[in-house]
Amino acid sequence: HEANTKFKNFENLVANLGDTVTFDLPPRFTTTNTLVAAFQSADQRVQSLTVSEAANTAYSFTAQQFIFNVEDYMSRFGKSAIEELGAKIEANVAQNCVTHTYRFYGNGLTAINSYQQLAQALAQLRNYGSAKGMAKGFLQDTAIPNIINSGLAQFAEKRNDISANSWELGNFSNCEWFTSNLLPVHIAGTEGQSQTTLTVVSTTLDANGAVIAITFSGTTAANDPNSVLLYDKFQFQDGVAGQPNMRFLTFVGHQVSAVPVQFRATANAGSTAGSQVTVSIFPALQVAPTNDQNLNNAIKPGMQLLVLPSHRAGMIYSGDAFYLAMPKLPEEVPFPTSSDHDPDTGVSIRQYYGSLFGQNQRGMVHDCIWGSTLVDEYALSVIFPL
Repeated sequence: HEANTKFKNFENLVANLGDTVTFDLPPRFTTTNTLVAAFQSADQRVQSLTVSEAANTAYSFTAQQFIFNVEDYMSRFGKSAIEELGAKIEANVAQNCVTHTYRFYGNGLTAINSYQQLAQALAQLRNYGSAKGMAKGFLQDTAIPNIINSGLAQFAEKRNDISANSWELGNFSNCEWFTSNLLPVHIAGTEGQSQTTLTVVSTTLDANGAVIAITFSGTTAANDPNSVLLYDKFQFQDGVAGQPNMRFLTFVGHQVSAVPVQFRATANAGSTAGSQVTVSIFPALQVAPTNDQNLNNAIKPGMQLLVLPSHRAGMIYSGDAFYLAMPKLPEEVPFPTSSDHDPDTGVSIRQYYGSLFGQNQRGMVHDCIWGSTLVDEYALSVIFPL
């Protein structure tokens, strides 16, 4: 319901698994402090969304069941089946909280249980400077009572009356808040589980001089295949002797922000016999002055990082950066089929009915296909301890 589903009629077309649609991202530029023009290439940034998921809820009954019982309860059967299918889709779509975020608020050890923490998370999202305006936040449902309770302790009579009467967050700090009991759990590798302090040894650069992998020393164990796991999230530590504090540059403007440098692992990485691990990362970290410059200091040996422990992930995003595609499926010939699309939500679903030839069994199937993605720079993961 909250996703961006508009893809130039892609959602109205009949599609199949593997079909892809792309959408434009804002171009990036740099500014020079002179009246002498320094021309830069006009590169169009795009992101792809692939219809990669499919699910169905199916049930069967005999002719006798249909005549004497099921026919009168078809609406209830159908509603329950769609609710089950919807929960499956929600849980899959919620994986974007882990897979398409690299910035995060929370350390995985301290509970998120106050309005102040939500305000801090929003400030961290916005200070990065990638998107402005109304935000949307998705939180773990079991955290809401403590957050509401923290607000009731404040002297704000009118707002507290609203919160107490509804026991919902609603709109707060220019953000619309939602809850879910299906937010994903990320199981961290050994370094995250052990809260090991990792030390930078060296970096690997791409053709443009951006860091795309970092080698660390000080792993918990040698020859550990689970040292770092895909989607583990890292943060540079402040106050390391002889090292500057690492800060992101603002996404627009390339000025030093108040946001710590964070990134995610793009693959599993095992430690070596020498207790080192090389981690491929996203985003690429660039200190050279280009469109993609995002660091205030070069990454140097001796800098230290921590990895998030296992956690449950919510998210906050702004700028309609969460995309969902649910195109229509073709008719399931020769079975009676209904496939429909809702123009308001962008959701398509198919239903078909049939019987096994020569057998007393009738079946009903509700199914759909979908794909989803989140534009990373417009989002922030909210980390709830397990």
